[in-house]
Amino acid sequence: MSSPTSQTTIVPHNQQPLVTRHYPSKNELDSVIVRVSEAQKAWSHVPLKQRIAIATRFMDEFQKMSDEIPLELTMQMGRPVSQSPGEIRGFLERAKYMLSIAESSLSDVQLKDTDKPGFRRFIRRAPHGVVLVIAPWNFPYLTSVNSVLPAIIAGNAILLKPSPQTPLTAERFALALTRAGVPDDVIQVLHLSPELVSHAIQHPLVDFVSFTGSVVGGQAVEKAAVDAAGFKGVALELGGKDPAYVRADADLEYTVAELVDGAFFNSGQSCCSVERIYVHESVYDTFVPKFVEIVKKYKLGDPTNPETNLGPVVSLASAERIRKQVADAVKAGAKALIPEEVFSTPKLSVNVAGTAYVVPQVLVDVNHSMEVMMEETFGPVVGIQKVSSDEEAIRLMNDSPYGLTASIWTNADQNPESQEVFLKMIDEISTGTVFLNRCDFLDPALAWTGVKNSGRGVSLSKFGYDQLTHAKSVHMKITTA
Repeated sequence: MSSPTSQTTIVPHNQQPLVTRHYPSKNELDSVIVRVSEAQKAWSHVPLKQRIAIATRFMDEFQKMSDEIPLELTMQMGRPVSQSPGEIRGFLERAKYMLSIAESSLSDVQLKDTDKPGFRRFIRRAPHGVVLVIAPWNFPYLTSVNSVLPAIIAGNAILLKPSPQTPLTAERFALALTRAGVPDDVIQVLHLSPELVSHAIQHPLVDFVSFTGSVVGGQAVEKAAVDAAGFKGVALELGGKDPAYVRADADLEYTVAELVDGAFFNSGQSCCSVERIYVHESVYDTFVPKFVEIVKKYKLGDPTNPETNLGPVVSLASAERIRKQVADAVKAGAKALIPEEVFSTPKLSVNVAGTAYVVPQVLVDVNHSMEVMMEETFGPVVGIQKVSSDEEAIRLMNDSPYGLTASIWTNADQNPESQEVFLKMIDEISTGTVFLNRCDFLDPALAWTGVKNSGRGVSLSKFGYDQLTHAKSVHMKITTA
């Protein structure tokens, strides 16, 4: 069986082809990597202040495209066009923050030498070299900026491999960088088959790999890196099954609306979407009807319509997988609270069955024997389970192969003791991020990281620069007398 030579992006809401991109041969890919490696050597000698200035111009160049991006992004991955500007704002916010800390994060760390007269010692942050960034489709700009921009500022060169679903996003990213002054070969977009991705990972001139995607994809990247000659640096930002716990004293009017958005924004297609909710038994019977009421108000339909706030999922295969997970849960005893006919409106212009449209669903009477409470759904579905105590909630939140984010909802404003309870709970929760009264959010000043099957490594914050460089210690003996 011959290997594929091209990829075609299918529009999720109408299943029509959008763009086709052809793959390079292995020899062509090798030539690109050699050019990028040579370009990186020169780029690393550009003074840091100059690289920061170029990156600052990049933000201006990217912003010039902001009117063209929303519809283009919707056509590629299906998010409602009214919500796509939010990704642009988030992209620029992260870029601005990483720029603001670049000099302090990458400057030499000088050691005080009062204890060792006659010596000078410092630690330099040196670029890895060529960094292969493998970006996902669900938030293609937001996720790629986490690695691409700080890596370039740090003196690396980038091979940017986008998802086949969102190829145009990487091309726009690279165009804005080169218009700002980044040399062409310092940023190269590669459209690759899985076989070619493995080849690139194992290439001796590729020094580091940053992957964002599924656990299965992360395992494939890890295997390719292990099979490569030498030791290859790998960062993996993988999936989640992120929990929320609603304590007895939570402000339900606020909490319910926030959790509905945290579960269903982007049709639940986010690694940090809320996919399971544990509610204290004293407020459970109030919480669930309020939650269902808001979900029923969503407008499912054509994502190019500005009134739509819930679009299709990314593909037919994804839709079928999500529907099966729900059906299996119902068969095992779960109760579905959203009748499908609530969303069978003329605005859809198609029947939901057999399309990439998935009716948002709220499941109760769920438990951890069901896949819907244990494995990533990546769709507009949430399970809600009743708990009797903080201890039970913590046990269930931790009963997961994933550990990306978790959120606690409690009335900390009115009850300072609740905030103290939260501060004690964070040490018991096995996730990379713990939220109080918010969810599904990345603050660029904080390290973005996961534990367990949610991956390893860090992006954003000062620690994101640490990941994209290595420490080089310099030990100078000034006098020999």
